Amino acid sequence: MAIKSDSYLGSLFGLEGKTIVVTGAGGGIGLAISEGLLRAGAEVAMCNRTPAKCQPLADKINAEGGTASVHQLDVTSLDSIHACVDEVMARYGKIDVLFNVAGVNKREGLLDVEEADYDRIMNTNLKGLFFMSQAVAREMYKRRTGSIINIGSHNDEGMLGGCSVYGATKSGVVALTRAMAVEFAQYGIRANAISPGHILTDLTQVTWDHPTRAPWLRERIAMRRPGDPDELVGMAILLASDASSYMTGQAYHIDGGCLCGGAPWDYDTQYKA
Repeated sequence: MAIKSDSYLGSLFGLEGKTIVVTGAGGGIGLAISEGLLRAGAEVAMCNRTPAKCQPLADKINAEGGTASVHQLDVTSLDSIHACVDEVMARYGKIDVLFNVAGVNKREGLLDVEEADYDRIMNTNLKGLFFMSQAVAREMYKRRTGSIINIGSHNDEGMLGGCSVYGATKSGVVALTRAMAVEFAQYGIRANAISPGHILTDLTQVTWDHPTRAPWLRERIAMRRPGDPDELVGMAILLASDASSYMTGQAYHIDGGCLCGGAPWDYDTQYKA
């Protein structure tokens, strides 16, 4: 007879009792991660520049007996960051995990980038993440425990044309993740990154509908398809849970086999796909 695993798996991966903050919670990836964390038992503070984008999920989860709240957050504003963290602390009394999901991009050639777009991308993806992490880590420091999970990108290691500023910010996110891991370990705080590959969301649908970019991408992804936001949830739960207690300072690429080499060239085999 097989051993019943529910209690064992729950002790490893369950998020009951954990308070988790998710920035950018109203986007495709942010919503998927938030719902996954909520269904794993966490209470989640969904933070977004436009709170209304988070409200339907929060209402659904609360109606099912879970605990979700919605908070206004503009990561480009230090006042907004501090007000949001204060609001979450007043409601829950602690923050166990932070997911830095908020991010923006504008695809254009390096020679085409104007200063305003450069500053907007940098201020959101890197500066905002830095100061949001700092504000939350100061609260985690008081309890000597916590986990920070940053969202990187395929572009933190592999580059595409037209993503110069975005790629620079995401490379910076990975470097900052390592810096957090080194400095925060003494406080019981871990820091890791999830680097999604080419994920299909409302924002990337235009790429997957493109007559040349979509075939180009499929040739470079071993699984020959885009990822779904829900396919990031397993890693999110792992890094938020106690199962990852000895994991810090790493960036985990979830990319369908893109960085490893993509689709193979023609080779002799009797085992045809």
